[in-house]
Amino acid sequence: MSSAPDFNEVILARKIRRVLDEGAAQVSDTAAARLATARQLAMARKKAAVPVAVRQPVLVPALAGTGASRPAGPARPARLRVWLPLAALVAVLFGVVHWEDQQRVAELASLDAEVLSDALPLDAYLDHGFNEYLARSR
Repeated sequence: MSSAPDFNEVILARKIRRVLDEGAAQVSDTAAARLATARQLAMARKKAAVPVAVRQPVLVPALAGTGASRPAGPARPARLRVWLPLAALVAVLFGVVHWEDQQRVAELASLDAEVLSDALPLDAYLDHGFNEYLARSR
């Protein structure tokens, strides 16, 4: 899609602008003064209703040591908000790796149990197609 306006949209915008300009020229001076006063009143209400809060940045070194340079108060919860999710993520990753390792060990143990409990002749273990046999028997 193109962001350029369509030719018909440009023509419509010009017509609307012309009609608005003609209408603005026909407004009486008293109506224009009332409109200006209403606009100023609305702008004053809007400015009073929306207080602007400006936050001052707090610069804290990343590896701040102990002592007077450490800010008291909001810096510790901010650090905790960063380190706590990271620690949880690392713990989850270690848990997943451990679980997958346990699954692999259980799978190998199951395969060993199948091989040891099966009544195969010794020649079957020397056969090159034995892996295919084990794959098909699952």
